[in-house]
Order: sequence, then C-alpha cells, then structure tokens
Amino acid sequence: MLFFHRGLRSLVAIELKIGAFKAEYVGKMNLYLSLLDRLEKGENENPSIGIILCADKDHLDVEIALQDINKPIGVAEYQLLLPKDELQALLIQEINSIEENTDSERE
Repeated sequence: MLFFHRGLRSLVAIELKIGAFKAEYVGKMNLYLSLLDRLEKGENENPSIGIILCADKDHLDVEIALQDINKPIGVAEYQLLLPKDELQALLIQEINSIEENTDSERE
C-alpha cells in the first residue's frame, strides 16, 4: 500500500506480510523506497518511508537486518482478530468469489 503523509511530506509504503519477519523483507523495502524516491517523489518532498507489518518478529533479527540500511524503514507486529484458520477460510472464500465473478464477466 502506498500513502502520502501530508505532515511529513513523504510517501509511505506499507507492506503487509502474513508470516513472521524475514531479513529479506528489508532488502525489498529498501528497493521500493529507492524506486519511489527516484521516480515518484516530488521536489519539495522528504524521502519515502517504509513500514513492514508482520505477524511475528524477533527484535534481534530486525535490528541486525536494519543495521546498515540508510532509509527510514520500520518493522511492526500485528495481531489477528480472527483465529488463523478462520481467516484463511475467509480469504479462500473471497478469492473464489472474485474468480467466479471474473469468469461470469468474461462470458
């Protein structure tokens, strides 16, 4: 997801991950922020900010992964309001519904 924060005058890229934090997510976010700053950022805007939302994170893994990154990237956990099995069933149901609607539109 991409937002613009008027107060900070920055693009804010948010990436939602279903599972636990992986160090490779930081590299991807760093790439996204570099692209945003090069291709989308306006002259009077500040550098883009990245937020990685994960289901779980190990603080030491996050600290080490961000250690030499010069871009503003944060990692945070989120909590599910539904049990994982219920959420997965809802997502599958939604995907199937979208596929059915797409198929019926083609006909």
